[in-house]
Amino acid sequence: MPSLILAVEAPASGGNFASFEVAPWQWAAFVGLVAVLLLVDVLVIHRRPHAVGFKEAAIESAVWISIGTAFTLVIFGWHGGQAAGEYLSGYLIEKSLSIDNVFVWAVILSYFKVPAQYQFRVLFWGIFGALVLRAVFIFAGVALIERFDFVLYVFGALLLYSAFKIARHQEAEVHPEKSVVLRAVRKVVPSTEEYDGQKIFTVRNGKRLATPLFAVLIMIESTDVVFAVDSIPAILAVSREPFIVFSSNAFAILGLRALYFCLAGMAGRFRYLNVGLGVILAFVGIKMLITDVYHFPTFVSLAVIAVVLAVAILASLRADQREAVAS
Repeated sequence: MPSLILAVEAPASGGNFASFEVAPWQWAAFVGLVAVLLLVDVLVIHRRPHAVGFKEAAIESAVWISIGTAFTLVIFGWHGGQAAGEYLSGYLIEKSLSIDNVFVWAVILSYFKVPAQYQFRVLFWGIFGALVLRAVFIFAGVALIERFDFVLYVFGALLLYSAFKIARHQEAEVHPEKSVVLRAVRKVVPSTEEYDGQKIFTVRNGKRLATPLFAVLIMIESTDVVFAVDSIPAILAVSREPFIVFSSNAFAILGLRALYFCLAGMAGRFRYLNVGLGVILAFVGIKMLITDVYHFPTFVSLAVIAVVLAVAILASLRADQREAVAS
């Protein structure tokens, strides 16, 4: 661990951020790893539809978090401490911001009254779509920053605005019944109001129709686009290397299904999490705005993110305990 810390504190070679070449076969190997993890999850662990209980979800969430954090050692052994610190910072940012995404999923699944045993499968396809969309956003974001310097200031200002909204609990709420996307889907895509197991499409009277799970999937993907507007610029504030940004994003997203089944009914218990997320977004926004004047070392960014998250969660849990004792 001391050697890792020392390496993280060392300045990056060739600039303030880690930068390295990733061969096509290395990208293919990583995408293959992600595909294998997804297939094992859906075809082996969750082969049969069933309602996921808290214990099962907690174990799976612990496994996904272990895999995501363990990949830090792969990055460290491959490209050193600077890259490893950027990966872990990006992972923590995406994981923390994704908690709000989980609570939005709960609203969507509740609105559509999706049976518990079918929720995992639709979330699986939601995660798959999110990975593809995030890859597009990440490469587009990196390309914009490399070509237009002013984009840094746009992203920084956007993060400060998002920080203010989140800290004051003013982030946009999701109301499926008012969604323009949902109305468009129902108008354009022939659909049925009845579920057919965990099928997204079904055949009725010789006609192919979308089940309500298709509308759920579209809603999940459209809300992920909104969340990506915050999370992608935030990660680009701590790393500009596409492989680091995508891999940290991918591993954080892969475990969201299990995290959903752990946290879906606990939205009120993390009362100070929004404040913590606001502080983190404000920090990375300022970091991006002053990047030409001063660059925060990676270990400082990592420490700020970890400490703010820990304080917000512990403060929330202690507040719940005090209320429980008082009542």
